[in-house]
Amino acid sequence: MSGKLEKAKGFKKSKPGLYLSIGTTLFGAVSVIKQGKKARVDNDTLQLVDAVVSAAAIATGVALLFRELKRLGDDDVLLG
Repeated sequence: MSGKLEKAKGFKKSKPGLYLSIGTTLFGAVSVIKQGKKARVDNDTLQLVDAVVSAAAIATGVALLFRELKRLGDDDVLLG
């Protein structure tokens, strides 16, 4: 069982795993955008604040993933 768990952890730290994480994180941005638009139409300040905070969390998450991707690239001998 621990072999599968270690393999899954390794995938999360791999380039394909990071690309998948970036994609799923950005996919979540679609619902946040919809939430923000609906909040504006409904004039719901609390929902709008929630959408803004969620968008900031998504932006931070994507930035962290890109940083990790860059670190993997720096360690890769073939990438220079």
